[in-house]
Amino acid sequence: MSRPIPAPGHMAVDYEERVDFDRLRRYRLDRAQKALAGSECGAFLLFDFYNIRYTTQTWIGGALGDKMTRYALLTRGASPVLWDFGSAARHHRLYAPWLDPDDCRAGMLGMRGAIAPSAGLMVSAVREIKGMLTDAGLADQPVGVDIVEPAFLFEMQRQGLRVVDCQQLMLDARLIKSNDEIMLLNQAAAMVDGVYQDIVEVLKPGIRENEIVALANKRLYDMGSDQVEAINAVSGERCNPHPHNFSDRIIRPGDQAFFDIIHSYNGYRTCYYRTLSVGRSTASQRAAYAKAREWMDAAIAVVRPGVGTDEIAAVWPKATEFGFENEMAAFGLQFGHGLGLGLHERPIISRLNSMTEPVELQVGMVFALETYCPASDGFSAARIEEEVVVTADGPRILTLFPAEDLVVANPY
Repeated sequence: MSRPIPAPGHMAVDYEERVDFDRLRRYRLDRAQKALAGSECGAFLLFDFYNIRYTTQTWIGGALGDKMTRYALLTRGASPVLWDFGSAARHHRLYAPWLDPDDCRAGMLGMRGAIAPSAGLMVSAVREIKGMLTDAGLADQPVGVDIVEPAFLFEMQRQGLRVVDCQQLMLDARLIKSNDEIMLLNQAAAMVDGVYQDIVEVLKPGIRENEIVALANKRLYDMGSDQVEAINAVSGERCNPHPHNFSDRIIRPGDQAFFDIIHSYNGYRTCYYRTLSVGRSTASQRAAYAKAREWMDAAIAVVRPGVGTDEIAAVWPKATEFGFENEMAAFGLQFGHGLGLGLHERPIISRLNSMTEPVELQVGMVFALETYCPASDGFSAARIEEEVVVTADGPRILTLFPAEDLVVANPY
């Protein structure tokens, strides 16, 4: 009998095997190096902070990580070199022994333009990178870049470097998750299981959407989350159309409400919707929920190695069948997306893209499937999401808070 995917405690212990972080680091760097070796590039220059974490195994948080000032250079057969924000580089020298101390350098490019390119920081950074590529005999080969500020790209070109896209290659590298990555994704989902129990207990008339968001943030950080990226809290007349945010709306008796909890544990993310009714539910709400569940179960039933993402998207309704003019307008409602260090990795599953460019499912892929069904009352709606691991035996579900039927919180 197949055992559950483990979601062990967060401490390191001597009496059972948990996440092996050394093995995780080796796996991720090896995947990135193989992507580089199979490309035309001599090096990857990485600014995407998920790619930086994947290759250097470092993290300093979203507030600085997304300012386009951290970057890493990965060259063929060599360890990555990291330029980080000020004193973070010294911290890595002390606490990241898998990196050569000389490869942990302070860097600054301008904080997304706050320091003007005319200050010369980009000029000197590109000159340093080009010198390193020249010393390695790689200056004549293309440099793969994932995301970049235009001014930095122009400077690379001005100094004679040929720049190509490597984001596609890095996303491919991150596609297949190791057992350690799957365990971390499962631990992250287990934390949200508990948060939904807390939400059910407090979801009563008079509480506001933003109070639910505050509660979820606190509980997740208490449990060890390293980043609560976003929490949707949508209730009552705000459910249709889906606004993809929360407000200070006071929740009322009979409301339908759905929530999406997006956070990471050791970098690995959740995207985890659940829909609840408050005190009581209507026939219209129950019918919408049943339809959203039907679409979800149909999608999960298709999941197995060798299946194309177009086959999953095909079981979902067309946009025009649930009130939208086209697939672009309905994007993100009947939807699937890879999960890992990033919230939206590969594969992306929808009628917008999967019918013309399907991706074949492979063992080790992890993705979230989302369905949405507006209710016949014109304003309620149901939203369900399940996180799925592709195994040799078919799908395994990480999101365990009950969603087979519409849950009524604190029924009268």
